[in-house]
Amino acid sequence: MSQSSGLSPAPPQAPPVESRAATTIWGAFESGRPLTYIRSVEEQRVGSVLREVAFGRFSPPIPIWTWSLTEGLRRDREPAEAGTLSPRTALDFIVEYRGAAIFHLKDFHEPLRESPEVRRRLRDVYESCLDQQKFVVITSPVAFIPEEIERSVFFLELRPPDRIELVEVLREEAQLLAPGGENGSVSEGTLYQLAGALQGLTLDETRYALRRARSANPSLGPESLPVLLEEKRLLVNRSRVIEYIPEPGGLAEIGGLGELKKWLLERRELFRMRDSLTDEIVPKGVLLMGIPGCGKSLSVKAIASAFGLPLYRIAMIEIFSGRHGKPEGAFVEACRRMEDMAPAVLWFDEIEMGITSTESGGEQGRIFAFFLTWMQEKARGLFVAATANRIDLLPAEMIRKGRFDEVFFVDLPLDGERIEIFRIHLTRRGVNVAGFNLGKLTQFTNGWAGAEIEQCVVSALIKAKLAGRPVSEDDLIRVAVKIVPLSRTMSEQINHIRGWAFERAVRASTPGGV
Repeated sequence: MSQSSGLSPAPPQAPPVESRAATTIWGAFESGRPLTYIRSVEEQRVGSVLREVAFGRFSPPIPIWTWSLTEGLRRDREPAEAGTLSPRTALDFIVEYRGAAIFHLKDFHEPLRESPEVRRRLRDVYESCLDQQKFVVITSPVAFIPEEIERSVFFLELRPPDRIELVEVLREEAQLLAPGGENGSVSEGTLYQLAGALQGLTLDETRYALRRARSANPSLGPESLPVLLEEKRLLVNRSRVIEYIPEPGGLAEIGGLGELKKWLLERRELFRMRDSLTDEIVPKGVLLMGIPGCGKSLSVKAIASAFGLPLYRIAMIEIFSGRHGKPEGAFVEACRRMEDMAPAVLWFDEIEMGITSTESGGEQGRIFAFFLTWMQEKARGLFVAATANRIDLLPAEMIRKGRFDEVFFVDLPLDGERIEIFRIHLTRRGVNVAGFNLGKLTQFTNGWAGAEIEQCVVSALIKAKLAGRPVSEDDLIRVAVKIVPLSRTMSEQINHIRGWAFERAVRASTPGGV
């Protein structure tokens, strides 16, 4: 099973039996608030959660009445109450109703927006339901609370399903597949792990993913994971703001950077213990800055693999494209959505191009201010990995201790590191390097970045393939002598980067080589 699957260990011996959503809604009811406004596109899920509260928290259970503009007010599957089709008459029914109940009003934002009479009557409903065990829940995909009732309504945004809800959906699917309604061969631990891979999806999206998995394999189990993750990739990537990276590489695919690898392996253990540690000890994230082509992006992918977590990337170009509304709102929404997908690794690529100092003012300044606060308060299961090339553009507030756990500088690889990088790229392409003297290449590749080494290997393989023979170290040397590295063509910029980072960051490479 891939380390990047995002699967977590089996659940504790006594997992909670109530979903996060049910706990939140019950908290609103328990406080005595009679009016609750839930922003969500998942109407059916809200209905299920309300049933969970009505039957799990009240003794005896209380009835649930549901209203829509097309069907009126009805209890469970019974026929609609006569004369309750209009919003006003539905509110009249609630005022006159005697006894405890939950009233679920679907898409009630439109009547509130269009009718002063309905807004006035809802204030009457508030008075009649107060301390009467009558609770009105308005659901809508948009948020609209009139000023007249703003102080009387408890507003919440329904977060994506947690593992408890997802496990329940998985259990239902497993029971449908197994004879006699049993879970069959699917253990509770497996259901819990599969639910972890689906975190961040709605219940409907989860069912779509399960149907796709079942079409590839009728049984639910670890073998279903690749299909579930592919479906999740398609669903998450459609927003174009958050990108799911399905197959990050491992630490073994990185040449050199020994200090960074050591640091990550140490922090991995702390991250796994995060639920038993205080906030200041739990790893928050790392900032990788340095010379282009030296492995920063590859290192981020290896972090996800080492931590055994899924990897997501926020596309700052999309944030500022305007296709998703105002950049500030799109960025905040993306960060909060990522918290619902935790545990995970979140990658901010070229962070200096999208998040600048508050001194810049305007929307970019507000985004930066939000980011600094969010880094301090985000979910502890979210590890942030940021990369930067133009490190001189990064504000001091970004790189000071406390924002990130560490700031690493990724420099051009040393001699031993370049040999290791050659070995990795050749081996990955099926070349047996046992007979190669890769040490000869160091004199021809001084000042090379890892990306230039990869292109040298690719070019040598192409030449050997065209000649109809295996690649040799002579092929590599002939290609190497013709390559002019970035460190030579842009020496002033490279020296500037090195000088800037000398006293501001920790070197990612071990002194002396690998």
